[in-house]
Amino acid sequence: MYARIDSMRDSQSVTPQRPRRPNPHPVSVGRLLCGFLVILVVACGLVERLPQASASDSGSSALMGWIYDSQGQPVRSAEVEVYVNRQEELFASDRSASDGAFAIALPESTFESLRVEVDRAHFHSQTWSASGDELASLRQGGTIRLPDITLERRITLGFWIATLTFVGMLVIIALEKLHNTMAALLGTAIVLGVSFVGRPLNSNLFILDFDQALQYVDFDVIFLVMGMMIVIGVLETTGIFQWTAYQAYRLSRGRAWLLVIILMILTSVASAMLDNVTTMLLMAPITLEIALALGINPLSLIIPEILASNIGGISTLIGTPTNILIGSYANISFGDFLVNLTPGVILAQAALTGYVLIVYRRQYREVSGGLSDRMLERLKENGRITQPATLAKAGAVFAVMLLLFVFGERFHLIPAVTAILGAVFMLLLVETDIREMLRIVDWTTLMFFIALFMVIGAIQEVGLISMIAAGIKQVVGENLTLSLMVIIWSGALLSGVIDNIPFTAAMLPVVGYLTRTIPSASSKVLFYGLSVGSAMGGNSTLIGSSPNMVAAGITERAGYRITYMTFLKVGLPATVLTVAMGMLWLLIRF
Repeated sequence: MYARIDSMRDSQSVTPQRPRRPNPHPVSVGRLLCGFLVILVVACGLVERLPQASASDSGSSALMGWIYDSQGQPVRSAEVEVYVNRQEELFASDRSASDGAFAIALPESTFESLRVEVDRAHFHSQTWSASGDELASLRQGGTIRLPDITLERRITLGFWIATLTFVGMLVIIALEKLHNTMAALLGTAIVLGVSFVGRPLNSNLFILDFDQALQYVDFDVIFLVMGMMIVIGVLETTGIFQWTAYQAYRLSRGRAWLLVIILMILTSVASAMLDNVTTMLLMAPITLEIALALGINPLSLIIPEILASNIGGISTLIGTPTNILIGSYANISFGDFLVNLTPGVILAQAALTGYVLIVYRRQYREVSGGLSDRMLERLKENGRITQPATLAKAGAVFAVMLLLFVFGERFHLIPAVTAILGAVFMLLLVETDIREMLRIVDWTTLMFFIALFMVIGAIQEVGLISMIAAGIKQVVGENLTLSLMVIIWSGALLSGVIDNIPFTAAMLPVVGYLTRTIPSASSKVLFYGLSVGSAMGGNSTLIGSSPNMVAAGITERAGYRITYMTFLKVGLPATVLTVAMGMLWLLIRF
């Protein structure tokens, strides 16, 4: 039997195939993509033109209104239940939307009485009853707009579980007992597990369900980071970064003090255009090689680069993970970051450069001037453009992306879409292996962001963020200068204790509340203060930001370990100096 099957396969394999007719009109992938985009735009336009149904259009009676918390924030997913004629049977219901709004079309009834009950986990319930005039209006098919409903927070068992989970996650991250992503995933598993398992036993154990957790995930951030990872991965294959480092070494002519200035400027600019984590991944190995060629301790070059990367990334939306979080939450564009923070970054970088030259003056003096011809040739060989054609194409796409980052907001083009479009077109132009590019994407980091958003969502659901915001508001009142100082210096202090990414994510709702309640804060200066404090504060300790740990890992593998105290001695004074410069600029600017 198996022999017959084998013989059949053999006979099929030698059977002549009818030649395929060539397609006289081949369709390129680019044309297909453009066609798809056109169809998508047209479809979106048609959808917008479709008539929108509403409760008032149906001709039946209706109720509508808005639900807020005690801080004036919309409350979404609140259960709004309607009971009529003194009956306990549910008559109609709805859930509040993300803006706190609800609209309920009511079936026909005599409407002798009407009661509305509003219930939401972690809040006290509220009840509203219709007056005689309102009941008469409903009988005639009218629509009643309820007074704004304010729900007061209540502390439940879920509050304490979510709070302890969040604090535990931060401690684990700070002590490096688990990988950051694993710590965030563990926190997510706890809050979701307690909610699903504990709710049937005790409703007070409920924190949030999976749908609510997903609502807290900022997918603008996820797709922006993913798109930029692909773009940087393509650019990295061209050798442009190694070539740039070689030029820095050549220009310095072996003088360490000049080399560190060039490297810090290069790192700062690269961090603003790419991101500071990627910049350190690229710069640290090259700097190690240069330092060894000069006969200098690599840490005297790499630590200044780390400090410069955390500061330089502040000037753009894509420069630091914290800015990506802030920009997405507060709707701050690439151009806004560039205009409002770049002068402060330049001021801080100038102060940092002077500080570094003083701290490492002995190491730099010990290096004799003059270039090593042998090392120069080696760096020249390693620092050449390996794929000039790819660089030309990818560079053109990247330049267009930067323009769209700056001006795209005028056309309602959000940065996440720009990043994804740029990544797709770059992959199409350079014709690279998509599977190889997807391997470049750091899925661990993306999972960290997703899990972190869910844990932050849990403490926001139970009211911890609201309590922190209210406490800060009591301290600062409506004093904008005091508020700015509190945000900046608390960010600088706490970012040195815990990673600045989870700190920033947790502080965004707090800063948002202060921005809404302090009249003179409408310029979003407090968000810029959070950017300065969290990013520059990450320079104070080794665990303060991701670039610090990335560079430390690279140097340790090369035999040059950056200890916690070694970094602290240099980073803490640098943080105080640069944060002061950043705050000074914000006070001048706003």
